[in-house]
Amino acid sequence: MVAAAPSGKKPLPDMMTSIRIDKSGQVEIVDQLLLPHSVVWMPVSTPEEAFDAIKSMRIRGAPAIASLAALSLRSYLSSSSAPSFSSPSDAVKWIRETVDYLQSSRPTAVNLGEAMDRIRAILKKAESEGKTTEEIVETIKTVCGNVHEEDLERNKEMGRLGAEWLWKKRGGNGKKALKVVTVCNTGSLATSGYGTAIGVITALFEADQLDTAYYAQTTPYHQGSRLTSLELTTLQIPACMICDTMLGSLFQHEDIDGVIVGADRVVKNGDTANKIGTYQAAVLAQRHGIPFMVAAPVTTIDVSLATGKEIHIEHRPSVEATQVRGLNIETGKLSVVRITPEGVGEGDKPWQRVYNPSFDVTPAELISCVVTEKGVAERKEGEKSIDLSSVV
Repeated sequence: MVAAAPSGKKPLPDMMTSIRIDKSGQVEIVDQLLLPHSVVWMPVSTPEEAFDAIKSMRIRGAPAIASLAALSLRSYLSSSSAPSFSSPSDAVKWIRETVDYLQSSRPTAVNLGEAMDRIRAILKKAESEGKTTEEIVETIKTVCGNVHEEDLERNKEMGRLGAEWLWKKRGGNGKKALKVVTVCNTGSLATSGYGTAIGVITALFEADQLDTAYYAQTTPYHQGSRLTSLELTTLQIPACMICDTMLGSLFQHEDIDGVIVGADRVVKNGDTANKIGTYQAAVLAQRHGIPFMVAAPVTTIDVSLATGKEIHIEHRPSVEATQVRGLNIETGKLSVVRITPEGVGEGDKPWQRVYNPSFDVTPAELISCVVTEKGVAERKEGEKSIDLSSVV
């Protein structure tokens, strides 16, 4: 028997955000490389600045980078520095080239590609309809704004659906609240607001159905220990950090009810690319009979790829694994320190190599369900793929 869900919602403190827009239309992002010790907002006025921010991971999270790419294009087209187009075809050419450029900043994140494809489609339609240069520019500015604004509401719906699904699965037997695990950072800092996997956790907390949210550090970039910790602390959600290597021990010694992760790309059969460490969490979850959930908007699903073997996996610079940034307790200043012997990751000798993929692929057979804003697609018992047709 499933326990009745508690009624009402807990009030939440103000959530963090990764992107803000002032009254003049200036786009700013919080420099996530400096979090959690320093909150610095930096302006992003051009597509080139957006590209650099995405590439350097000053902003990350598939929905957030899609929003920034679109907003940077809108902001630039609205500014006094915008190109002076000589004709509609000139505008179309420039916008198309800029969209291609922005998409190349983070190839694994399908949300970015989806947003840029959406702009391309609107651009093509405007061109075929014979719109003037001014009409083309205004049309593109509108769709760029929509990319950002639509993300928040779908995240809230996704959080509600995911929380309801897990409560029905694990909320019985007199259990009053659930213990869950997440990987990487999937909250407001990774989206336009509320979050994907963190959105599910937040919905559980608001419904008084959450005991503890365990979050993995997610090395080498420490998105968990730097960013998820900051978000959960800000929201005052009961949480506990674990090292990535402690997942197995946690599953052995705690009654974990679910693992909830986000995604950078979900392909047609349900295989999912997400932050490195997700695959090992799925393997361990299956070993211990723990539901493994993927929470991702429809824009993250890429039905053009049949399986995860076709997903391009980005590899990051070696230095990101050999060095770590943090607060020097003695000086009170941010510092970067090397944690490996000198030369590791810096030369071409066989003993200097570093393997540093940014993502891994979790096979659908290890995933219990995929949650989107349109519903929950469950993997059927014994199946090795997930039918996503009902949630896209």
